[in-house]
Formats: sequence, structure tokens, C-alpha cells
Amino acid sequence: MKIAVVIARVLLGLMFLVFGLNYFFHFLPMPPPPGDAGVLMGIFYTHGWLTFHGVLYVIAGLLLLSGWYVPVALTILGPIIVNILLFHLTIAPGIAPGLLAAVLELFLIWAYWPAFRGIFTAKMETL
Repeated sequence: MKIAVVIARVLLGLMFLVFGLNYFFHFLPMPPPPGDAGVLMGIFYTHGWLTFHGVLYVIAGLLLLSGWYVPVALTILGPIIVNILLFHLTIAPGIAPGLLAAVLELFLIWAYWPAFRGIFTAKMETL
């Protein structure tokens, strides 16, 4: 089980680190998507939204690869992965990479469940 967790953590970390660094260094060619998806991505790029995502991708990827603060990295990536899935479900086809990231994220949340248990408690204990 430990090996599966390490593999999932490294794969998810590499995925986000590579695409985060690609935003800044452009080593992978990524033409804009056609249609409305391209327009939306152009707006995001023009207004700096993708820079913010690039920074978060790199931070989360480095945390996952290092093994330090993995629950923090998973918390950062949770809403990003939801947005990736929704973007590909509604505007741009090709959900496979987002689905892979979601499966890895859910597996890692399950593996690190003690760190997330407090978020899902219905009643807060008094201090």
C-alpha cells in the first residue's frame, strides 16, 4: 500500500509540477483550444489568472514530490482539479488527464484520511 501511495503522490506531483513550470518556461507546445475554450483561456492569460494557477501548480507539485505537507498540497489541488474537470466537461473535450488527476487526488485523500477527518465532522468539539 505504501508503494501505491508513493506512486500516486509522485505521478500527481510530476503532473502539476511539469504543467506549472510549462506555464513559465514554455517547453511543451500548447496551442490554444478552439472556440469558446480558446477565448476563455485567452482572457485568463491576459488577466493573470493562469499565472496564479501556474504558481499553485508548482507549489503543490513540489510539496507532493517532497512528501512534506501532502495534505496541504491536496487541499490546494482539490478546487483546481474540480475546475479542470468542469472546464473539460462543459467547454473543451478531452477529460482523460483531468479524470486521472481526480482519481489520484481522491486516492491520496483516502490514504491521508486522518489529516482530513476533522473537516468532515458534523459537530465541532468545544475547546
